[in-house]
Amino acid sequence: MSNSRRLQQPSVKFGFEPECVAVPISKILPVKALRKSVKESQKYRQIAASIAEVGIVELPVVTRHRNLSGNYLLLDGHLRVEILKDMGKTEVECLISTDDEDYTYNKRISRLAAVQEHHMMKRAIANGVSQERLARALNINVGSLQRRVRMLEGVCTEALNLLKDKACPVRTFEVLKKMTPLRQIEAAELLINANNYSAPYASAIYVSTPQDQLVNASRPKRVKGMTPEAMGRMERELAQLQQNISSIEGRYGADNLHLTVAKGYLSKLLSNIRIVQYLSKRNPEFLSEFQNIVDMTSAWPTEAAR
Repeated sequence: MSNSRRLQQPSVKFGFEPECVAVPISKILPVKALRKSVKESQKYRQIAASIAEVGIVELPVVTRHRNLSGNYLLLDGHLRVEILKDMGKTEVECLISTDDEDYTYNKRISRLAAVQEHHMMKRAIANGVSQERLARALNINVGSLQRRVRMLEGVCTEALNLLKDKACPVRTFEVLKKMTPLRQIEAAELLINANNYSAPYASAIYVSTPQDQLVNASRPKRVKGMTPEAMGRMERELAQLQQNISSIEGRYGADNLHLTVAKGYLSKLLSNIRIVQYLSKRNPEFLSEFQNIVDMTSAWPTEAAR
């Protein structure tokens, strides 16, 4: 085949210019206004502390203004640019986008889970970053940093693997460490099934844990505001709940199959006008229930589906 007949390969359009550019902050035009209260937020203080300690890690994204030569539209990094202005900086290294769409890039970023943050901290310390400097960069005190570094000591590998990408706070892992490894795995599964990783929920699981499944089995459980009688009742209720969940999990596949088959059969029956007429005269309550089953789009009741 001759060169003239070869299919032309489509050219690849790059999303960014190949080189970063130092842009005067005065030439950067924001595409949205920051709320007045943003400078009082924890996020603002944390980013400011990080920039002061280690500089800009994630470069702002700008695009060249089509009508004002030498000016740029700020697509991403409004907080970072505002912090630099407050620090008295006059320019910042930027990525230059070839498109002027505001993608709100940070909404596409998966935030670090507590376990991932823990590993990041340990790696930084192992690479020679002092705890004091790391704490300043994260805008936390050294004691809080040390608590996060020790967070996983005593958590079994299986429970950790279940929760490694979940939004578990440090306190949740501290509660888990009070339980034996097998109970930690059960507790992690309960957290996942409820999609609730909060420390109060983890504490409720701890309270309902039998004494022989605690690391310090000889030490009575103590929770502020709860009597031993209330803890005993929670322990029995959660054990029953776990038993019910296991029973439902074992039957769910078969029950769902039976419901699907029944729905298909009833749908076929109700497509017969003579059967519908018969039921409407003799057993209207059956017709109503059959119609509800045929119209179902979820195996959950209407309230739960919402």
